[in-house]
Amino acid sequence: MLTEERREAILRMVERRGTITVKEAAEEMGVSAVTVRQDVRDLAGRGLVVRVHGGAMSPAAAQQGATPGPAASRPAPSHEYVLGLVVPPGDYYYPEIIRGVQDAARTHGVRVVLAVSGETLADNQEQVRRLVAAGADGLLLMPRAGLEPAEGTDQWPAGLDVPVVLVDRRAGAQAGRLEQVASDHAHGAGLAVRHLAGLGHERIALVARAESPNTPLIREGHAAACRALGLAEGPEYGIGPADGAASTDWFEELVRAVEAGEVRAALVHNDLDAVTLVGLLQSRALRVPEDLAIVTYDDEVAELSDVPLTAVAPPKRAVGAWAVDLMRRRLADPDAPLAEVLLRPELRVRDSSGAPAAPGGRP
Repeated sequence: MLTEERREAILRMVERRGTITVKEAAEEMGVSAVTVRQDVRDLAGRGLVVRVHGGAMSPAAAQQGATPGPAASRPAPSHEYVLGLVVPPGDYYYPEIIRGVQDAARTHGVRVVLAVSGETLADNQEQVRRLVAAGADGLLLMPRAGLEPAEGTDQWPAGLDVPVVLVDRRAGAQAGRLEQVASDHAHGAGLAVRHLAGLGHERIALVARAESPNTPLIREGHAAACRALGLAEGPEYGIGPADGAASTDWFEELVRAVEAGEVRAALVHNDLDAVTLVGLLQSRALRVPEDLAIVTYDDEVAELSDVPLTAVAPPKRAVGAWAVDLMRRRLADPDAPLAEVLLRPELRVRDSSGAPAAPGGRP
């Protein structure tokens, strides 16, 4: 069907029934829900239908629903778009991204429906199915790392029949029709290495949590910056799961290396581990930054450390706001070129690296 023929068909459905859902119209016409949502937005813009949550209503039915009375059927409040947001559970890193989504959604009259990522691929597929069935025009996906089974996890979002923006996640070669916005964590790690190298350090250790989805990119940026500066890649200390015995082994291993003078500088991911490290060093009569210069990655609580921590700060709120903006652009123009947006972190210099901090905590 041509676009105008399809929209005429939607108008006839609305006139006959008073109210239709996007899902029903898409199934009857054999087209995608995305296409029908775009048609409904166009018809609503011309005053021919009234957009309601998950569908459309004829102007006459909407007027009747607005008439006071015990039997009145009132249309649901209309928003510009309804977006489903899937986020990982219980991590201090993600609330700032969610706040960025909330701020942008509030500014643009977008409704956001939140779901917390399940542990398995099947859990996430069911959550997304429910969000779409409830009328989500598009999906902002930030699933937890390590979904099981791993096979098919990367390809799954690309096969969904609504627009998808990956939030602080990277799809690589499996992107398909996905769009994505993320902090450039490799660039952020490079900022830390260059800062410490500029202070005279020639061997910069990396301390990073194994379960973090950002660790591979931070490791990549750390290694690339060391190579570019002609530095030997410093040792890496892997932090295991928080509830495992191995989760504290790295503290002792690193402290022994500092005591022996083998490590004098480190990039630590994340803030809480860096704060813990400062306390342990002090308990062994070791000083920060004199014995170990530290740059932490995240800047959520870095400034609250006993020795305020120099930190790489990913632009988390901006990532959330850009995700909403990319989705609004996609829904308004389904044929626009696909976008991948990388936002660069900034370095905030404090006491722990041994460099004088500029006003405002920035270099």
